[in-house]
Amino acid sequence: MKYSKVFRIIVQVCRFGIAALFLVTAGAKLWIVKDFASNVAELLAASGLNPMRWMWRVTIGVIAVEIVTTIFLLWPRTVRAGALLAAALLIGFSGFALYYVYVLHGEPLECGCFGRIIGSQLGLSTALRNLALLVPTFIVFFGYRCRGGLTTDDSRVELPSGAIAE
Repeated sequence: MKYSKVFRIIVQVCRFGIAALFLVTAGAKLWIVKDFASNVAELLAASGLNPMRWMWRVTIGVIAVEIVTTIFLLWPRTVRAGALLAAALLIGFSGFALYYVYVLHGEPLECGCFGRIIGSQLGLSTALRNLALLVPTFIVFFGYRCRGGLTTDDSRVELPSGAIAE
């Protein structure tokens, strides 16, 4: 097997793996939406924001963005945008976990990131897990190629006749 074929397989595994991860996390949050919303309220209160005003907006927003990220990663024309959105979410979640623990000195709190599937408290381990997930996300962003011939480092498009348009 050629290196390029193996790399394309790795990119697809990363792509569908990250999409599955965000789909599972969104579904798990929906399954326990009231508990997740109360966790969000605690985080908002610790951050000095009005939890009653923002609790449901943030809860629905997080779940919606995870679903949109999944859709973008699955739809071939938006895979790279999905990878960017996934990276932004992972960095944002990591940053907030570190901010909550080290700046706000918050009490250990179950974040509900994976619903009740995996117990996870905000902190360094949550941040490191999310930052480690950036590796497959970057592999998708830099390695994904559309079927039409458009590549990450090339703006040429292969036309059906076999000619290349610039």
